[in-house]
Amino acid sequence: MKNPNRGHRLGYTRVSAEDQNTVRQLDGLNFDKVFTDKVSGGTAHRPQLTALLSHARDGDTLVVHSMDRLARNLDDLRALVNDLTEKGVHVEFVKEGLTFTGEDSAMSKLLLSVMGAFAEFERALIRERQREGITAAKKAGVYQGRKKALSAAQASDLRQRAEGGESKASLAKAFGISRETVYQYLRTAADA
Repeated sequence: MKNPNRGHRLGYTRVSAEDQNTVRQLDGLNFDKVFTDKVSGGTAHRPQLTALLSHARDGDTLVVHSMDRLARNLDDLRALVNDLTEKGVHVEFVKEGLTFTGEDSAMSKLLLSVMGAFAEFERALIRERQREGITAAKKAGVYQGRKKALSAAQASDLRQRAEGGESKASLAKAFGISRETVYQYLRTAADA
């Protein structure tokens, strides 16, 4: 039986795409509950993070593989850690070896800011290199962009079914795409 005075041990994992695997993030660790998002860290719409924030209680411990899994910019990282620690939740970052409790010293607050700034800087460098690579590939005539999720016939079928009243969620499931991709196809049709 669980000790009623002990909080829950919660895990949070995040990857940027549906087909990516979160297993390595908290592999070998035990949790009472794990929340997993499969969306970009840059988006504000992360349903499992929202559920985690609602679920976490005083005395709980949240374990995250690394700071960049929780937030992609320093302001968001500090806000999330502050919100959680103000509720009495301890926040542990495995990769960085840091724990925040709300009773943190000036040094731990500095470490959060510095490590968070490095994570934000690293993401900016990755995006910059990606843009440079795409520009070079376009100049060389080898860049073709991302492959379309649906063929023209499938996109047409999707639009017809949506106009017929089928829900976006069921369309996403039927076509094996995300709801956001469904909306993108519908917006493209509306813009045409």
